[in-house]
Amino acid sequence: MTAPVFARIASLPPLLLAFAAVLLWSMLAAMGLKLRGMPPFLLVGAALLIGSLVSVHRIREWRAPWKVVALGVYGLFAYHLALFVALRNAPAVEANLINYLWPLLIVVLTPLFMRDKRLTARHAIAALLGFGGAALLVTGGKFAFEWRYATGYALALGAALIWSTYSLATSRLGSMPTAMVGLFCAVSGVLALACHALFEPHYAIASADWPWLIALGLGPMGLAFFAWDAALKRGDPRSIGLLSYLTPLLSTLVLAAGGGTLTGLTFVAMMLILGGALLGSWQAKNAPRS
Repeated sequence: MTAPVFARIASLPPLLLAFAAVLLWSMLAAMGLKLRGMPPFLLVGAALLIGSLVSVHRIREWRAPWKVVALGVYGLFAYHLALFVALRNAPAVEANLINYLWPLLIVVLTPLFMRDKRLTARHAIAALLGFGGAALLVTGGKFAFEWRYATGYALALGAALIWSTYSLATSRLGSMPTAMVGLFCAVSGVLALACHALFEPHYAIASADWPWLIALGLGPMGLAFFAWDAALKRGDPRSIGLLSYLTPLLSTLVLAAGGGTLTGLTFVAMMLILGGALLGSWQAKNAPRS
């Protein structure tokens, strides 16, 4: 990616940038299926290091106080660490459902990070509609929480809290160039590879895996984070949080296009998610900016 192209992408409208990130993340599950033989930390570490190349042409901007770098590592590394450990200590369906609280948390927590943005009843209802749709998609309408998996559930909730607070915290760093996300990816990638070396068996990446790994790194685990960062710095986190519920919906549609099936619940979930997004965007256009 050349510098002028990077600059043009960063100047796009915030909601369009957020949608671009969501669209890229919706391809994550399909790409992950192609790489399901790779250990999780190796997959994330390699993909994040590849993702850091998106802004390597602006490496001179990879300078920030250690607190800012720590925030980036908190968002990119700690989130994936909490999620992976959660998936190992709780059923995937319930853990993923709890993880998808992060868009709701972005909407609810926005007033704590931005005093001029209040939580309205319309935003809250829209966020709950989106979460309801995501719950149907992730669980298929069937889920059961068991106390023996409490540790895994807590870690999944921690992952949701990490991503939502990281997103809101970076939205306040308007003076920090989006190219800095490349440094976040690089440091987090190295830490993920260290976890692979410590906790996972050795794995040799097959030549057939590299095209998918590069696509994963440059897209969902790379460019998506840059688009997300630029969107939050210039847009309304409440509207962006609601838009994020399109991620599980689009992911389901991508998997269906690859041979999966759609059920009646899928269409109900679609209506809930789209209804929530439309309700939230109507509020953003017709209500005072508060």
